[in-house]
Amino acid sequence: MLKKSKKKLAVLSVISLALIGSLFLFAGCGSGETTETGDVTDQEIIKIGVIYALTGSSAPTGLDQKKAIELGGEIVNGDYPDLNLPMAAGEGITNLNGAKIEFVFANSEGSAEKGASEAERLINQEGVVALMGCYQSSVVASASQVAERAGIPFFVVESSSPTLTERGFKNIFRQGPHDAMFGDYTFNYLNSVKNQYDIKTVAMIYENTAFGKDSAASWTKNAEAGGYEIVASMPYPANTTSMNSEVQKLKAADPDVVLAASYVSDATLLMKTFKENNYMPTLIAQDAGFVEQDYFKILGADAEYTITREAYCSDYSAKNENAKKVGEMFNEKYGIANLNGNTARAVQAPLILADAINRAGSADPAAIRDALAATNISCDQLIMPWSGIKFDENGQNQAINVLICQVQGGKYVTVWPEEYATTDVVWPYPAWSER
Repeated sequence: MLKKSKKKLAVLSVISLALIGSLFLFAGCGSGETTETGDVTDQEIIKIGVIYALTGSSAPTGLDQKKAIELGGEIVNGDYPDLNLPMAAGEGITNLNGAKIEFVFANSEGSAEKGASEAERLINQEGVVALMGCYQSSVVASASQVAERAGIPFFVVESSSPTLTERGFKNIFRQGPHDAMFGDYTFNYLNSVKNQYDIKTVAMIYENTAFGKDSAASWTKNAEAGGYEIVASMPYPANTTSMNSEVQKLKAADPDVVLAASYVSDATLLMKTFKENNYMPTLIAQDAGFVEQDYFKILGADAEYTITREAYCSDYSAKNENAKKVGEMFNEKYGIANLNGNTARAVQAPLILADAINRAGSADPAAIRDALAATNISCDQLIMPWSGIKFDENGQNQAINVLICQVQGGKYVTVWPEEYATTDVVWPYPAWSER
């Protein structure tokens, strides 16, 4: 009798272990069956975690990015043969029996600590196979560290601190330029008009997190190399409520050009403070808050003539059929007339990640990571005005271009480089009394 009981217990133990093992095989999947290597044998859901600030001062940006990510997901999951984009033709992940991608969104609240805890939750509780996000470079820094420890690919959508891809991580990939690249291109532009506009001095104003500090470091390097005098360099607290002191110092320094790195709340505050002090320098922004919808909503006509470096400008749609069609889809779905450098990258990001999953032929994070590392997508398959997407050993795309754009007629238009320009720059900014 005792022998029979032991035998039954042994059989039950084997069955229990088999059931537990099958549960692990379903990690990251909604339905269907997978093999031990993560290969899909039936249609399933592949979960991807997405982290943005969905509340707080950066929520307008985060919510727009969420919309753009969702549109990218629709293109992957639907059938859009008229789009010459990765994973647009055919429904879902075609090499995985049409598996669909599903986004699990998390709210960082703009906090690096919250971003890290949400990354932990998405990986350990939601079973995501990859992470995306996060706009603020400081949030990407903490969340990608969690992903690296877990062996989960982290796809940087738009965050631009150079240090993100300089930490020796094997699981981080950034599709767009970083701030050192942006700084180089910004000064390439300044150098090209230096003599024409008699530019000798520059000043820098920037929020004091990773984004602003890295921007300032790049500007300083380029200004010194180009022989410009730096007459002011002013960090300020992120989410500050007053910039009167900083603006008065800028006015006293009287630079030929002001370089600014701000998120949307401080970008609008800076422009309002310029107007209150009846001072309007020729400013070149570091994208970010200066291109968001709220920048235009809050400032209205006072946003006119703003110059920024950009990864994308909506007039590129006149030169690229992919950009035109996707821009029309974004407007039709959300009533937002123009993609900007952030939302354009956010639409494109799920396409690049889904392409890697498709080439991996697996929902296994390690296989997805290896496929991302081998990515080689040509310029004609992108929304962005880049040469392509091909990651270096650090996960940084090297095949990029940068645009200089200016608000004219209520929207950004490209003024440099010549092959992308659709109009001439207005320089210097007209005084407030002349508008």
